[in-house]
Amino acid sequence: MIKPTYQQNDIKIHKKETCYQGFFRMSKITLQHKMFNGQWGPVISRELFQRGEAAAVLLYDPKLDVVVLTEQIRIGALNYDHPWQFEIVAGMIEPGLTPEEVAIKEAKEESGAEIQQLIPISRYLSSSGGCDEVLHVFMAEVDSSNIEGVHGVAHESEDIKITKVSSADAFAGVNSGIISNAATIIALQWLELRLLKQRHS
Repeated sequence: MIKPTYQQNDIKIHKKETCYQGFFRMSKITLQHKMFNGQWGPVISRELFQRGEAAAVLLYDPKLDVVVLTEQIRIGALNYDHPWQFEIVAGMIEPGLTPEEVAIKEAKEESGAEIQQLIPISRYLSSSGGCDEVLHVFMAEVDSSNIEGVHGVAHESEDIKITKVSSADAFAGVNSGIISNAATIIALQWLELRLLKQRHS
């Protein structure tokens, strides 16, 4: 089994400073960490973009073999090929809520889907080189026949359009690059492997 060489107690935090506080936070952290030669390394400073944790859920209709995706403009994709991104339902985890509760809440807000049962897919760091965001990704089986239209929370200026595609078209979207959101790619590749396993069992 693969095992990390060091853990949290092999890091010394000397100082934490807030560089910017808005919807997100940017911090400057001064620290030392153990080197792979066993010695303590030099004191270094690194900026950290603090987004917190988020939950995402892939909505899949097994009867129709349909994947429900959202489409909305994304600020991080303004200079990318496709500023309007195809994604699975997702939202930030607010204090006091579990990832599961947020996945259920966001599914309702962004698609109108009522879900209860969640299948865990993955928990991962989105970009650990300079961001602390953790994504909790799930799948939920739905009846997609009544999931449609434009959704979102008005006071958050959300404008979210529902797109329903076959699983084959969703997988092809990953391969072509039209689907370029990390959580969506991870969830769809997980689903592709799951369906492949079911068909060969």
